[in-house]
Parts: sequence; C-alpha cells; structure tokens
Amino acid sequence: MGTHTTDSLHPLPLPTTQAGRDGLAALLARPRDAVIGLDFDGTLAPIVADPEQARAHPGAVPALAALAPEVASIAVITGRPPEVAVRYGGFADVPGLEHLTVLGHYGAERWEAATGKVTAPPPHPGVAAARAELPGLLERAGAGQGTWIEEKGRALAVHTRRAADPQAAFEALRGPLAGLATRHGLIVEPGRLVLELRPPGMDKGVALLDHARATRAGCVVYAGDDLGDLPAFAAVDELRAAGTPGLLVCSGSTEVTELADRADLVVAGPEGVVELLRGLAAHLG
Repeated sequence: MGTHTTDSLHPLPLPTTQAGRDGLAALLARPRDAVIGLDFDGTLAPIVADPEQARAHPGAVPALAALAPEVASIAVITGRPPEVAVRYGGFADVPGLEHLTVLGHYGAERWEAATGKVTAPPPHPGVAAARAELPGLLERAGAGQGTWIEEKGRALAVHTRRAADPQAAFEALRGPLAGLATRHGLIVEPGRLVLELRPPGMDKGVALLDHARATRAGCVVYAGDDLGDLPAFAAVDELRAAGTPGLLVCSGSTEVTELADRADLVVAGPEGVVELLRGLAAHLG
C-alpha cells in the first residue's frame, strides 16, 4: 500500500505510481479545484449479504463533512437510487456537506446536498419490460434458492451471494440475463456476485466525466472497489491524458483484483477510505 507522507498526526499514504503522486500533489496544492468521486457500496459502506442493510462506515460522514468545504465538490457515484444512498449514507442535513452531490443510477439521477432535491429524466422503458420477465427467467434457469432480485428503479440487479454455490449461480445466469438485456435494449454489468441490468450509457465513467467537466475540475480523485468502477478509472485516465491530474484509489477487495491492478493507491476497504478522507481533511483544513 506504499509509504506515507510525514504528517505525524494524519499521515497520507503515498501512491505507488508517478501519475498518482502527481494527482495527490495537485489536490494538496489546489484543493479548491479538486473533485473527489466515491463509490458507495464497498467503498464508503462495507459489503453486506443484504444490500438493504448496507450503511456507511461510521467515520465516513464526519470525514466527508470535514473535507467537503475544502474542495470543489465531492460526488458519491452509485448504481443505487440517490435517495437510497442518501438515506443509507446519512448524508442529509449534515453541516459541512453542502458541496456533496450524489449521482445515483450511475448519474441518471442527481441529489444535491445544498437543496436536498433529486433531479431525473424519464426512465428507460426496457427496464419495466425486463422486470416483468425476470422472475420467470430465473425460475427457468434453475438459479436455485438464495438468488434474488434487487429493485433499483432505473435498473435491476440479480444477486447470487446467498445461493448455496454463489459463483456457480452467477455463471449460470450470465447468458440468460445477457439475452434478456439484449431483447429490451439494456446491458448487463457484472459485479461482486451480482449481475445488473441497466440502460446503455449509464456508467460511473460517464457520470464522473460529466461532473468533472461541469465543475471545471483541476484534478480528480476516484475511489471504488468493484468492476462497475472500472469506467470511472478509465475516465480519470482520459482526464489525465488531457492534462488534468488524477488519483485512482482501490478500496481493497480479495474478490476483485482488476481495480487493485489499475489503482495508484490501494487502501484497506471502507476503513482505509475513511482514513484517507480524514488525512486529506487534516492536511487541507
């Protein structure tokens, strides 16, 4: 995970790549130009068997409230509906979080802490059509007990974590769900023992790029833990190639190694992410 900077009270981990070190240096030098993007599940909140029981790490909101006034924007980018992420995160009506934005449904819906309001376009009709077919498809596929559907409004997720053989159930469903998605103009996004059906063009990379450009970000940090965060990593790479410094952080997971291989900095899950946010707030405050 690298060595640390020299602040004895709030050390900052040192990225292992030059691009990452440049991104961290740019953030520390010009924090008012910085956008910090954060995944929710697995990054701010520990992964749990039942996603409805997910809650932000107890230190997340205090760390975000301390850091948010020092930077241009903090954006939580999630596949969840924004009002769910706000509720599970405890983000509403928190002094200091006025610069927080939640980009839910991969940016299709937006919640601003400053107003407490959600803005959203009409939903994709293919989601409703897939929703109607999904229970029958799971039964025909013999997915087995423990496989279940999470309703996300603008998307649907099929979880296999509770199945007797979670990985086998996951693999058995990939083909049938891909066919269902294709019939209704959707895509399938694999994750940590979850397959999500959602409209094309909805991903964390698009959401992060749009937000960074709208805020005229001078540097961008993104932290995530799962395959769905790879587009956001690619977005930071795109911004770096165009001259905007960036830092890629992996909230470490033994289930997903692709992000760790791409990251400039690997931290120990949500606890490590919170420690990083605390350290940044201490250095900038």
